[in-house]
Amino acid sequence: LQGVARMTGDDLGTSGLRLEREGRIAWCVIDRPAARNAFTPAMYYGLKRAVRLVNTDPDLAALIITGTGDVFAPGGDLGGREEEGDTLPDGLGHELLPFLTIRDSPAPVIAAVNGICQAGGLLVAMMADIAVASDRATFRVPELLRGIPDATYAAVLPAHVGVAVARDLLLSARRFDAAEAQRIGLLSRVVPDADLRSAARAAAEEVLRTAPAARVQVKRMLNQRYGDIDYQTMFWALDHSDEPREGMQAFMEKRKPRWEQA
Repeated sequence: LQGVARMTGDDLGTSGLRLEREGRIAWCVIDRPAARNAFTPAMYYGLKRAVRLVNTDPDLAALIITGTGDVFAPGGDLGGREEEGDTLPDGLGHELLPFLTIRDSPAPVIAAVNGICQAGGLLVAMMADIAVASDRATFRVPELLRGIPDATYAAVLPAHVGVAVARDLLLSARRFDAAEAQRIGLLSRVVPDADLRSAARAAAEEVLRTAPAARVQVKRMLNQRYGDIDYQTMFWALDHSDEPREGMQAFMEKRKPRWEQA
């Protein structure tokens, strides 16, 4: 982010995220290049901290989330690696996840998708008020390749793209490009990569022109389309099923998962 000074006092609890201010807009930059921007638990929670900051700091009005290099975010770090200095409250379950906090933020949240965007990274983009994607961005919903029955995707993806396309993307786990993502309604704006920063800023300013109280009510009504999110089933599987362990191990060993047939 050239020309934007890093500010002190905006620590998000992890070295994998940094918060930078540009007037009344905060940029939350996903910046963990050694791990291709994979989220640690503290990074997921740091996104929640960023959203809360823009909603409580009188000098801030909107948040833009973006990545570095050719990666927005590929999802959680399947190797279980964390960074020195990461901080988290104790006893978090699904409260760790930032997706509903992003969705429900009174202050506008814009995703500026600069490159590879999948798994938890794609959920961040989908839960933002507006997702603006570079024309070089690529997308994927790989959770079932990892043995994860992802509750957020099961609720959110059909609301965005319809049941047939949601089945296609979830069950095939195929990659697709920014043009297809826009065509199927996964996101609304695709711009040349060189224009991504200015387009994301423009989207934030457009949302800020609308009436704040009315905007919150419209968002509440829109978000009802997602229905209930079954985190209980998802976290039970993560704790008790062999499939997530096999899926993550296969990913680390760069091999196909060896699933047991039901």
